[in-house]
Amino acid sequence: MIPTGRAAILLGGASLVALVVSPTIGVALAIGVVAATVVDVVQSRRTPKVARSHPRIVPRGQAVALTVEVDAASRRAVTIRQPLPPDLTAEPSIGIGRLDTTLLAHRRGHHRLPPVATRTAGPLGLGATIRTDTEASDIVVFPDILTARRLARAVATGRFSSEGLRRGRLMGIGTEFESIRDYTPDDDIRQVNWRATARLGRPMSNEYRIDQDRDIVLVIDSARLMAAPLNGLTRLDAAVDAATAVAYTADALGDRVGVVAFDRAVRRNVAPRRRGGEAVVHAIFDLEPTADEADYDIAFRLVERMKRALVIVFTDLLETSAARPMLEAIPVLARRHSVIVAGSRDADLVSTVSTPPDRLDDVFRAAVAVDALDAREGVARKLERTGASVIEADVGQLPAACVRAYLEAKARARI
Repeated sequence: MIPTGRAAILLGGASLVALVVSPTIGVALAIGVVAATVVDVVQSRRTPKVARSHPRIVPRGQAVALTVEVDAASRRAVTIRQPLPPDLTAEPSIGIGRLDTTLLAHRRGHHRLPPVATRTAGPLGLGATIRTDTEASDIVVFPDILTARRLARAVATGRFSSEGLRRGRLMGIGTEFESIRDYTPDDDIRQVNWRATARLGRPMSNEYRIDQDRDIVLVIDSARLMAAPLNGLTRLDAAVDAATAVAYTADALGDRVGVVAFDRAVRRNVAPRRRGGEAVVHAIFDLEPTADEADYDIAFRLVERMKRALVIVFTDLLETSAARPMLEAIPVLARRHSVIVAGSRDADLVSTVSTPPDRLDDVFRAAVAVDALDAREGVARKLERTGASVIEADVGQLPAACVRAYLEAKARARI
């Protein structure tokens, strides 16, 4: 309860309690505060110079630096806030005078970064002006190109041993002879050079270099089933990441690489070419699943007419009835090409089967999961009978698994 003759003034976020003896003095004081506030607001209307910097191309799931700063004269008085669209996050998103933050993109494609919002306070802190002082800018979100380049670099430098291949340069049986060296325990017996062994008195092996100038065609199913979520991504996200890794590895090995993406029609088509990795990534980075059914026949007939190649088909391995169109179309490719069918393993299904049940509901869920896994294994066996190889790996391991399968196909001289 405020006694008679006293007034409380709250203006511009600052409170001023004035104890006055007479109404005249109170009115005069109020006018003075209003005048000071108006002057403060006018002072706050000085437009700060704002500069924002960030990469234009951002890999999905990889944090990059975003910096916003104002001119030195305004730093203490300006609060900076960076608004964000739903598929981008930044922590922190607010700063005083300068904002140094990490930007994280969660979805591939084209995104629009809104203008920076600034709040400039007056010298007395009684008033402030809020404005947007920059233009909106475009950000292009690529697949996980950092992992793809790391895998390609590991292959090129012979450091792919963690993914199951021997250290040293990438070699294989049945390709191009390069040199003779000392035998090592992990050499295939077919590599032994018996004449050199007899002449030198110690085991010697032939070393082979995998041929270059091979064609790799990446076929990506972008129909509705590829929208299924897996570990915060979609099956299509996992496929695009794996295709990117294979494309960059093909560049590192001197092979030609291209891509075909399809649903009920062919959506993207890049013919195999030397150093084609970047062309492949630019063609598929914004590929999104559609609501259509996949027409394998139309895509496979396009690829069937190409020069003999290693064809990697990225799709979802379903139960037999749903996978029948793919099973019927695969022989079209297998007649001419070496075919690999790659898909993401559903870790939730595997976990449901391997976790001991606590309740009756858990038993029912495990039974359903077992049926689903058995159906996928049945499809895989049928695909293998058509002459195709099948890869199924966890989302994070699919790029390395596809690169490994590509290298093994080269080592067996299947392409």
